[in-house]
Amino acid sequence: MSETAPVGVFLVEDDAAMREAFERMVDTHPQLTLVGTATTIAEAQTALAQLHAQVAIIDLGLPDGDGDVLIESLRVSSPETAVLVSTVFGDEAHVVRAIEAGARGYLLKDTTLDEFARSILLVVSGDAPLSPQIARHLLKRFAPSVADARKPPRAAKDIQDLTPREFAILEQIAYGFTVAETAAILKISHHTVTTHVKNIYSKLAVTNRMQAINEARRKGMIR
Repeated sequence: MSETAPVGVFLVEDDAAMREAFERMVDTHPQLTLVGTATTIAEAQTALAQLHAQVAIIDLGLPDGDGDVLIESLRVSSPETAVLVSTVFGDEAHVVRAIEAGARGYLLKDTTLDEFARSILLVVSGDAPLSPQIARHLLKRFAPSVADARKPPRAAKDIQDLTPREFAILEQIAYGFTVAETAAILKISHHTVTTHVKNIYSKLAVTNRMQAINEARRKGMIR
């Protein structure tokens, strides 16, 4: 059986103790490998332009600016790099802002090794590691207004943008099912679901699950 290559992780954290703790977690886990670190937005942008990082873990409070700036720039310069925000418990408002900028989930700074690795592997597979608290904030933020609810049904062109299979997967995503659960429900492979999810993101011009749900609802494609 061939072994899967470890996931390349890049850390952006100016707190030395926190950065070293995350480095140890990456080094300890067999499915992860550290490809680089940075302490500022400028350092991260330079390094990530030259490295292949599957996941970037970004602190929001950096010496030369807000981490959201880096997240937004990565959406253009390194769209293949999934972003996780590192934060403290109770900082939901900042996490929501980061997800709107393009982050796909978040890590608590006091996380365990198992949860740290699980979140990284989830985001690589196309899922979004979000707590119920963050999910509630996002749903409230993205809930359609009364005016949106009165808009006419989706246009035929919007319907044709996604294939029937992509619509089925989009509906499962909107219900909150993971990639693995969606694969089981639709009786297709995990890889097939991941491929369709990437196509859905591309067609809707989004980078993560919540943006896809919001955009599909805005267009009237799902409720």
